[in-house]
Amino acid sequence: MARTVWDSTLGKKTVMAVSGLIMLLYLVVHMIGNLKIFFGAGEFDHYAHWLRTVGEPFMHYEWTLWLVRIVLVAAVVAHAVSAYQLSRRDIRARPSKYVHKRPRASYATRTMRWGGVILGLFIVWHILDLTTGTVHPGFRPGHPYQNVVDTFSTWYGNVIYIVAMLALGLHVRHGFWSAAQTLGAGSRTRDRALKTVADVLALLLTAGFIAVPVGVMTGVVS
Repeated sequence: MARTVWDSTLGKKTVMAVSGLIMLLYLVVHMIGNLKIFFGAGEFDHYAHWLRTVGEPFMHYEWTLWLVRIVLVAAVVAHAVSAYQLSRRDIRARPSKYVHKRPRASYATRTMRWGGVILGLFIVWHILDLTTGTVHPGFRPGHPYQNVVDTFSTWYGNVIYIVAMLALGLHVRHGFWSAAQTLGAGSRTRDRALKTVADVLALLLTAGFIAVPVGVMTGVVS
């Protein structure tokens, strides 16, 4: 039964929608946490430590954080695989030429594919930069505030992050509305409201995430 659902186009779109909403929820929480950097090193470092102790003593140190990471990895993989397979299925289904010219899609729709690739590459870089410190010269374990400031004190750190967040905004703007349609929340009367919510979410997430490197560049965070 599960195999039959997964093989169907609707099944893949549903997997994409649900996994996308899981990642969206994480992004909202992550953005709020990131903004704690504006309250100073003590507040931000305390928050980073708290993430590793959530659920204690029932959960051991970092168990909850690793559980969140596992769910996120599963969501990212499911989302990416579904997107790739749907894309290949769409390409195979297209005739060689269209009798009538297709209507021009929105910019966000036309950039969903390369935007997803950009975000995938960014996730890898972000982990290597601020989680493992592999590509971060001078990385100091246990000092998240200083590591963030160091990253956004470099031109390439700012460029990579800001480009990725702009791609994220476009992805969320189209993805939220698309997920709503797939899960049956869309209708003629609700479409305008859903598109407005998608626009607001995309704007808030983009602005919220970009506020951190801008804060470092302007000296507000130092």
